[in-house]
Amino acid sequence: MAVRLRLMRMGKKKQPTYRVVAADSRSPRNGRFIEIIGTYQPRLEPSVVKIDNERAVHWLQHGAQPSETVEKLLKISGAWADFKGEQFSPTAPPAPKKKGASKNSEPTDSADGSDEVDEAKTEETDGEENSQDEIAVVEDEQPAEAEDESTSDGDDEEQS
Repeated sequence: MAVRLRLMRMGKKKQPTYRVVAADSRSPRNGRFIEIIGTYQPRLEPSVVKIDNERAVHWLQHGAQPSETVEKLLKISGAWADFKGEQFSPTAPPAPKKKGASKNSEPTDSADGSDEVDEAKTEETDGEENSQDEIAVVEDEQPAEAEDESTSDGDDEEQS
């Protein structure tokens, strides 16, 4: 029987968690397994890898072949270094990503000076557009003031 260390998918739809299992290579992905040797939770920040290194090394010494993904997880947990007889040096997990920080929060200046050309073009058209915008703003403000005055006049008449 060829034993393979691989992932077995668990969890809800679009929310996977995985078990690291020792299984017969002929059995289906989520089918029969021999032993659960760990878990992997990729959706947490940072992702969580919990592997029983002693059992993983046991299976590796008895000829179990890890899948590519499980091999990476074994290297993270230190079981692969134990199996190879190397010194394990844990790497620091990456810092959690900050949510809400945009990539383009700061404007970028181009080296070819194209920003200057764009500014010159906008200055020429700004004079025409601004006068139209000012007129629109003034027209919008006048009816609003007239409505405020008419409502206040109406209130005064009702009170007297």
